[in-house]
Amino acid sequence: MTYRVQLSNGVRIIGEEISSVRSVSIGIWVATGSRHETVRNNGISHFIEHMLFKGTDSLSARELAQVFDSLGGQVNAFTSKEYTCYYAKVLDEHFGTALGTLGDMLFHSQFAPEEIEKEKKVVIEEIRMYEDTPDELVMDILSEGIYSNHPLGYTVLGKEENLRSFTRADIEQYLQQRYTPGNIVIAVAGNIPQEKAVAQIEKLFGHSFPAAAAQEERRLKAPDFSRVVSLREKDIEQVHICLASPGYPVGDKRLYAMILLNNALGNAPSSRLFQEIREERGLAYSVFSFHSAYQDCGMFGVYAGTSPEYAEDVMKLTYDICDDVAGHGLTDDELEKGKEQVKGSLVLSLESTSSRMSRLGKNELLLQRDVTLDETLAEINAVTAQDVSRVAAEILGQQFAVAAVGPISGLTLQRR
Repeated sequence: MTYRVQLSNGVRIIGEEISSVRSVSIGIWVATGSRHETVRNNGISHFIEHMLFKGTDSLSARELAQVFDSLGGQVNAFTSKEYTCYYAKVLDEHFGTALGTLGDMLFHSQFAPEEIEKEKKVVIEEIRMYEDTPDELVMDILSEGIYSNHPLGYTVLGKEENLRSFTRADIEQYLQQRYTPGNIVIAVAGNIPQEKAVAQIEKLFGHSFPAAAAQEERRLKAPDFSRVVSLREKDIEQVHICLASPGYPVGDKRLYAMILLNNALGNAPSSRLFQEIREERGLAYSVFSFHSAYQDCGMFGVYAGTSPEYAEDVMKLTYDICDDVAGHGLTDDELEKGKEQVKGSLVLSLESTSSRMSRLGKNELLLQRDVTLDETLAEINAVTAQDVSRVAAEILGQQFAVAAVGPISGLTLQRR
């Protein structure tokens, strides 16, 4: 049974009671990420995520880690372009302790100057690690190229020069601007009664938050999509290539057809790209397609990592496969098998409380409602071959943006 409660201060609670398990997952979802930053403070959302684990008024960083270890639980966090999430999974009997510790981190983190300086070094090393991970780096280069100077093109980690400049005052100001009650969703899934969960959450999160900083909320503006070619020469063994075209935003009904298109094109072992490029020709180890949905736009993409001598062949095959699907859609067999595969994957993924919590939290934060499993399965079943053909023509029948990292000198990677 799912439930939704909004506290008097604006914090939203979305939950699901699951009496057949002994675990409970908690997520504090905050509507802030790199999209809500500026050129100057790009990276601060992710840096704050790190700093909330560096000690509170009552617990040191080591003691915070020990609390969750002693419960036999898991705790972590992540930052994306549009949201940040702090989450824990524990035995149901430890719900109160886990929730209280997350609340302590959110409201009573010290942001000690020495901890800020130490964590700057950690995040800078994380940035440098991405520079040495070309399959991740090419994704950032792709976003920077297609979204130009729009905040959706900013990296989540930010730039080294920004990290070095952050002060405690910068952190506190950003918290006041973005960590507001209306931007917070608390998602709970597991063996915890609604009354108990809501009562404990209200006690910890139902108070008045610090007054927001005197700065107007920037209205989100959808970005333009630039079909640019972004290349980075790098002395490595493979060429890492991404193609991209505009996709669909969160909540768009065409996303269900997109999911099935993506699955058949490159998101499964039986997909066309995987079978043709890897299995039949042995030209790449990793090749796949993907779709990223944001609040007001989306991006469809294809990634391949291959040796320089195969790069142009891989690109030609990719373009040929995309052109064929754009012109003819999927076969009936691909569509029906894809529906069963997508439905099966979705249902199986929701057997864990953490997956259920994530689904609840993300849907409430981005769509302001719960999208039930039955609703999703019905929408997938309702997709027709004509729906997929229309989406394929829109998404694949156009010029792609291109990003590549590696030994690319002399290569032609654009569609001819």
